[in-house]
Amino acid sequence: MAELTPEMNQTLLENLRNIAKEGFRNAARGFADMIGNELSVWNPDVRAIPITEIPEMLGGPENDAVAIYLRMTGEVSGQIVLVIPYDKALEMCDLVLEQPYGTTQNLGTLERSALAEVGNLAGTFFMNAMAEITGITARPSPPAVMVDMVGSILDVVVSTMGDVGSQVMLFQSTFMAGERHTQADFWVIPDTFTVEKLGQHVKGKHG
Repeated sequence: MAELTPEMNQTLLENLRNIAKEGFRNAARGFADMIGNELSVWNPDVRAIPITEIPEMLGGPENDAVAIYLRMTGEVSGQIVLVIPYDKALEMCDLVLEQPYGTTQNLGTLERSALAEVGNLAGTFFMNAMAEITGITARPSPPAVMVDMVGSILDVVVSTMGDVGSQVMLFQSTFMAGERHTQADFWVIPDTFTVEKLGQHVKGKHG
């Protein structure tokens, strides 16, 4: 199991904070182009979270949620998952589709496509920022949208990779468009090789 060891933990997280800030700024510009309104980003941050804590952070394993899932491949590999409580996913659809809050009542083809594009933009800009800051390149798979209970979504995500760590990297930020805002939580689940490579890169860069 991959771990963020004490030696690399703080330096790695600081490096990832820089990636998060740059990635979210770029994502905000991408979202603004998509919805036609200017977006700002507030307080982008990253934390290492035990993977077992994800269900409770999202209200419990039986809560309904929407996950936008991408695989990360290239020099490093892993998974990027945007997990949103179901009611917040409906609000995000209204924001992206430029509709009044409360308009979206269910997730049809149009709404799922809009959410998939949100995940695609977020994943792409994160990987672009990682390449700019660290020189490590990766590319995203096409996004998949899952609607299920939080526990079931997490089971599917973990089962797709046999060598994942006990921790995930939680990237959080709030996107604001005028008086409207929505929080975005991106769960980055690296494999063992990815954690080691990022750690080696960070130690080589700052050592």
